[in-house]
Amino acid sequence: MEALLEEHEKLVKKGNLSKSVEDVQKTIDLLVQARESIAANPHSAPVTLAKLQTPVKASFETVNSDLKEVYKGLGNYSKALDKKFKDKPLPTTDHDPLANHPVLMNRAVAMHLLREGQFSVASTFLIDASKQPRSESGTPNARQTEDDAATASLRSENLRRQFAEMYHILHALKNERNLLPAIAWAKKNGELLETRGSNLEFELGKLQFVWLFTGGPNPGGPRALSQQQALRYARQELAHFQRRYLKEITQLSGAMAFCPNLAQSPYRRIFHNEDAWEDLANSFTREFCSLLGLSADSPLYIAATAGAIALPTLLKLQTIMKEKRTEWTTQHELPVETPLPPAYHFHSIFVCPVSKEQTTDDNPPMMMPCGHVVAEESLRRLAKGSRFKCPYCPNESRQEDAKRLFM
Repeated sequence: MEALLEEHEKLVKKGNLSKSVEDVQKTIDLLVQARESIAANPHSAPVTLAKLQTPVKASFETVNSDLKEVYKGLGNYSKALDKKFKDKPLPTTDHDPLANHPVLMNRAVAMHLLREGQFSVASTFLIDASKQPRSESGTPNARQTEDDAATASLRSENLRRQFAEMYHILHALKNERNLLPAIAWAKKNGELLETRGSNLEFELGKLQFVWLFTGGPNPGGPRALSQQQALRYARQELAHFQRRYLKEITQLSGAMAFCPNLAQSPYRRIFHNEDAWEDLANSFTREFCSLLGLSADSPLYIAATAGAIALPTLLKLQTIMKEKRTEWTTQHELPVETPLPPAYHFHSIFVCPVSKEQTTDDNPPMMMPCGHVVAEESLRRLAKGSRFKCPYCPNESRQEDAKRLFM
């Protein structure tokens, strides 16, 4: 990466087009002056054009020289990029796990478009996705019926209206610094949020207090008036939160004593937090989607990002497999462990302590009466149709006494 950064710095310094723009502007100025001179005295045109020839030629040479530096910098930078990020073919396999699940793919794409606010594009996509060829009898098969049901649910006007409401609230929050639509939504869904243990409603009210305290709609107005507005808001809207958030409310009230120098006070993180608005917008999106039964991030985005993270490992694996002339035989799991960030850990993964293999739907984890867990295939091999001893404790079990675990 050091070579790439070095070429990037060179490109910024030498390949700057501002100098080229200045030289082009000088040429334009020469031409404009000549036109004005000829317009004022048409008889001087031959002399003016003759005098203009040399400076214009020199100006063009200067511009070409500037562009040579730009092209040279771009060429070196492109070579550095190609050297660092070599073109490699994507890993291939004869088994495509998504080939038999067009409904899931269509739903993921359509949901991503809806979540991004691309409602017209999502509508067109769903219409095209629903135009699947029917059977010869004209009766839809089971998969087509399932696809129609999925696309119909996504085409629901209620779902679009809810996402439109979310984008309206986010626009007001991010671009207009207007918390009122978000606060109204949180109040409307207060019981559901409280059931989830969410603190979104209080955090919105807290930021509204901070916004009013620091000037609100009139940042340059009288400080005392801003404090009065904030205090009035706290009494009206934050009083019922005292039972759960007394400490936080006390901090908001105590900050008034440090008003002249809040930046140096113990409360500076509350009143001078540059990330507060963005963090609250993300929290609102997460809670809004959770009430719809959806994840905060688009599943399509998560899958694509996780795939990009796993891609270097899979490319290396493919190279090793070609060298050793081996094949990837397991279709339902990756042949190597792919480390993903904690944000991409959604479900528990159980590896059988006996076979050292990851459990799947076809080979699920089974818990014996003693509480220890093994994969179903390992359980079958241990049991052999009779009672057997647990591999981790002295207790004996039977295969029919084991219970399946759902991870």
